[in-house]
Amino acid sequence: MKHHSFKQHLKPLSFCISVALCTPLTLQAADKAETAKGDVEIIEVSGLRQAYRGNVEQKDLPQSVVTISQETLELTGITGLMDSLELVSSVTRQNDFGGLWDMFAIRGFAGDENLPSAYLINGFSAGRGFSGNRDLSNVEVMEVLKGPSSALYGRGEPGGTVNITTKKPQFEEQGYIKLTAGSFSHFRTEGDYSNAISDNFAFRVNGAYEDSESYRDTVNKKKTVLTPSFLYKVSDDTLISYELEYLKQEADMDRGVVFVEGKPFSDSAFYGEPADGPVEIDAVGHQLEVQHGISNNWAFNAGLSVRTSSFEGSVSEPRWYDADNNYIVRQRRYREFDAEDFSGRFEFSGTSEFLGFEHNLLVGADFYEYELDRLILRYRHSGNDGDGADAFAIDYDNPSYTNVLPEMGANTDDLEKQSGQGFYVQDQINLTDNVKAMFGIRFDHFEQDITNRRKDNSKSSVSKTYSNPRFGLVYELSDEARIYTSYSEGARPNSGVDSDGKGHDPEESKSWELGVKWDFDIGFQGTAAIFDTKKSNILASSPAGDGTTEAIGAAESKGFEFDMSYDLTSNTQLSASYAYVDAINSKEITLWDWYVIEEGARLGNVPEHSGSIMLRQFINLGGYTGNGGVVVQHVGKQLGDFLEQDFDLPSYTLVNLFANVALSSKIELNVNVNNLFGEEYYQNSYFEAWTMPGAPRSVKASIKYSF
Repeated sequence: MKHHSFKQHLKPLSFCISVALCTPLTLQAADKAETAKGDVEIIEVSGLRQAYRGNVEQKDLPQSVVTISQETLELTGITGLMDSLELVSSVTRQNDFGGLWDMFAIRGFAGDENLPSAYLINGFSAGRGFSGNRDLSNVEVMEVLKGPSSALYGRGEPGGTVNITTKKPQFEEQGYIKLTAGSFSHFRTEGDYSNAISDNFAFRVNGAYEDSESYRDTVNKKKTVLTPSFLYKVSDDTLISYELEYLKQEADMDRGVVFVEGKPFSDSAFYGEPADGPVEIDAVGHQLEVQHGISNNWAFNAGLSVRTSSFEGSVSEPRWYDADNNYIVRQRRYREFDAEDFSGRFEFSGTSEFLGFEHNLLVGADFYEYELDRLILRYRHSGNDGDGADAFAIDYDNPSYTNVLPEMGANTDDLEKQSGQGFYVQDQINLTDNVKAMFGIRFDHFEQDITNRRKDNSKSSVSKTYSNPRFGLVYELSDEARIYTSYSEGARPNSGVDSDGKGHDPEESKSWELGVKWDFDIGFQGTAAIFDTKKSNILASSPAGDGTTEAIGAAESKGFEFDMSYDLTSNTQLSASYAYVDAINSKEITLWDWYVIEEGARLGNVPEHSGSIMLRQFINLGGYTGNGGVVVQHVGKQLGDFLEQDFDLPSYTLVNLFANVALSSKIELNVNVNNLFGEEYYQNSYFEAWTMPGAPRSVKASIKYSF
C-alpha cells in the first residue's frame, strides 16, 4: 500500500513551504511535487518565501526545528494550538487564563504570565492582544523553532518560537466539508474551498463553527472563525497575497478547582458563577504580502499586518479555601481589554559569491505599533465583610450558585502604547563543502508610554535600544546527517513601570545548544539537542508591595530533547519525542519585603521529564483503506505554584486512540478516543486555588467530504 503522502508525524521541515527555497523562483501554481534536488516536497502553492528564513534550507539551520503537519492534526482530531504543541518535545502547558487564551512554555520559559504566549502567523506577531484560542482550521503546517530567535524575529522567548503557516489559495478547485460530534455535547462544523477566478487570481475561504459543553460543570464555549484569502500573480516574478482572519468566541472563564490536601479528586466542580455569563472575545486580522523575484535566486518580500481584538466579561474567581467553614472565598472582576496591533516587514534575500565563498544573505527591517486600552473592576473580600454569602463564598463540596453578585469598584484603568523598530542581517557562509557558518545580528529600538487614568492621567515612558547577535556552525557528516552548534542572545521588552515610575530594561537571554539532525532513506529522521539558556531582568512584584514591578528576576533552563520518526515497515510508522528540562530560578528574590524565593527554586508548570510516542498502522481491509494507531503522552511531576515550592502536580500518562477509514474516494471517517483509561490528573496550575483538572475519557467522530 503506497502512503507517501502520510509519511510523517513530527519531523524536521523536510518539505518546502516556499517554492523559492527548493527551485529557482517560479511563481507557478504547483500541486505537491518533487524537485530534482533531494526529493523535497512542495506543499500547495505558495511561491512565497517564509519570513525571516531567506533562502537557507531548514536542514542547514543551526537550530532544532520541529514541524506538525495539517494531516497530523486532522488524524489526531486536534483543532486547538495548545493540544498540538503537546506533541513536541520540551513544550508544556502553562496556566491559560481560565481557558481563554493560549499559554505555553518552550524549554522552560513561558514569558509574561499576564499575557498570551507569543507566536507568529506567516511571520507576523499574533501574541500581542487578546485573540482568544487559536483555531487550526486554516493551518497548513506549524513550526516550533527551538532556541532564542530574537536575533531575527524580535520579541520572543529564549526557549523558542512557534510559526504557523496558513493554507494558501489554489488554482484548481478543491475543498472539503467536515462534521464532528463528540462527548460533552461537542459539535463542530469545518469547511475549506479554493479555486481560481482567472489564470492569475485565486481565492480560498475556510473556517469553523464550534459549540461545546464541557466536563466542567456549567462551562460552555462557542467559537466562530472565518479566514478568506486571495493570491494574485501580477507577473512571472511577482505575487501578492491577502488574508483575513475573523474570530468570535464566547466562553465561560474557568479557573479550575481549588486543590485541598486530603480532598478527593474532582474534574467537574466549578467555583465561578454561571450568572456572570460568558467572556466575549472578538478579533480581526489582516495580512498583505508582496514578493518579487529579482534575479539569481534573489527576492524581495514585504508585508503588512493589522490585528484588532476586544476581550470583555465579568468573572467570579476562587481565592482561598476556608477549612473552618469548608467553603471557597471568591473575588469578582470585570475586564475590558481593547488592543490594536499594526506591523510591517520587508526583506531582501539571496545567494552571492564573495571572497571565494558562497553567501546566503538575508537583510530586513520590521516595525510595529501596539495599543492596549485596559479597564478592570474588582470586588475582593476584605476579611471584615462577614462570612458565607457576605464573603461571596461557595461551598466546597456542593457548589450552589447565586444570582446575587457583588458590585465591583475601580481597580485598573490605563492605556499602554508601544512602538518598536528593528533591523536585522544574517549571512550563512559555505566555508567548505561540509561546513557552513551563520552570523546574524538584530538592532531594536523600543518605546513605551503608559497613561494611568486612575492617577490623574499620570504618564510614564521608557525608551530602550539594544542588539542581539547570533552565531552558528553546521558540519555535514553526510548527505543524511549534520551536527550543529549555536550561540544566541535574545531580548524581549518588559511592560509596566517600577515604584519610581520608570520603565524597565528588556528581558535578556543567552543561550547555546549542540545538536544533530538526520534524515536517512530508510525513513529514519529527527533531531536531538542539548541546550543551556540563562535569562535575566525578569519582572517580579516590587519589594515595596505597591503593585508595581521590578526587573530583578533571573532563571536558567538546561536539558536534552529529541524528536524523531521511523518507518518500521512500509505500512507502520513510529514517532517519538522526549525532553529533560531543568528550569530553575537562578537568583534569590525578595517580594513584598518579607517573602523570599530562593535561588534554585523550580519554575512552575515545567516538568523535568515529558514525552510522547505515536504508533501508526496503515491497512487495507475488506476493500477499505485506512490507518489507525495510538498516541501515548507522558508529563512528569511539575510545580503547581512558583511561590509555594511544596505544591506539586503529580505525573500522568494519557493513552489516545485514532482511526481513519476512506469510505469512498471522497468520504472519510475519523474517530478519536482520548484518555482511554480515564486517568485522573491535573493539567496545569497558577496556584492551589486555580488548578485545572484534565479531561476524562472522551470520544469524537468526524465525517469529511472532499471535492
